[in-house]
Amino acid sequence: MDVLDDILATLNLRGALYFRTQFNGPWGVTVPELGQAARFHLVVKGNVHVTVAGEASAWLEPGDLVLIPRGRSHVLADAPGRSAPPLETVLNAAGYDGEGVLALGGSDEAASTQMICGHLTFRAGADHPLLRALPDHLVITNALRAREPWLDEMLRLIARRMFSDAPGSAAAVTRLSEIVLIEVLRVGVAQSGPLKGVLAAFADPQIGRALTLMHQRPEEVWTVERLAAEVGMSRSRFAERFAETLGTGPMAYLSDWRLQKALAMLEDGRRSVQQIAQDSGYRSPAAFSRAFGAKFGVAPSEWRRSG
Repeated sequence: MDVLDDILATLNLRGALYFRTQFNGPWGVTVPELGQAARFHLVVKGNVHVTVAGEASAWLEPGDLVLIPRGRSHVLADAPGRSAPPLETVLNAAGYDGEGVLALGGSDEAASTQMICGHLTFRAGADHPLLRALPDHLVITNALRAREPWLDEMLRLIARRMFSDAPGSAAAVTRLSEIVLIEVLRVGVAQSGPLKGVLAAFADPQIGRALTLMHQRPEEVWTVERLAAEVGMSRSRFAERFAETLGTGPMAYLSDWRLQKALAMLEDGRRSVQQIAQDSGYRSPAAFSRAFGAKFGVAPSEWRRSG
């Protein structure tokens, strides 16, 4: 089992919205916060100054990409300090209906900026050490792309598809962007210590094996002792290394993961709450409901109705 695959599938990673921009100088826009989302901006032409949550900032040049994985509010502009109205205001003023190119700015076409913008979403309630480890932003420069041919080709394909009117282009971009997110996390690992630890856990022969066991069979009665024995480690060393890399203990990880699997099954709608409780590894529906309510604040049946 590919643990990362299972995580992203269970958390319901989906490409959701994509558009091209034609921004002529001077220009600026404030992109609002959006929970359970990862936004990206790929610069095709011109330069972009990005400020995330009013703090971190970076300059982007043609070929650069910024990923804002935690949905934080950010400002995009052709220079620092520009007036930057909210994105909704910009969309309304432009009469943008989701088709074609979003235009903004003045009449200086020589200073135009073209970007491909989009976002990917996770289901409501999605949670995992991987998501918690993500920084406010990751920048993939054109120079870094040159050292990563797989990622570089994916971004080139997205650009070609976005500038094409061929049937199926939107669907292709949606699927490609999901692959790009995975590659960006791998390539950008040096920009985040916590993210580096989580990805190292997936690759670690022993911790990775323990994760695979929990992901393959979350319904089993796992204990720290049993997992440690399965991967050939002492109980104390296993628990210590697991917490070092993932930022949480083995049993806390398993408990949270069972609830994420339960969310996916509740959304699917084909199993009863009692069956979901059993398949998630709970001894009884009552134990499942208590754990679910403590995590999400509502009973499983209420969560299903609200969805």
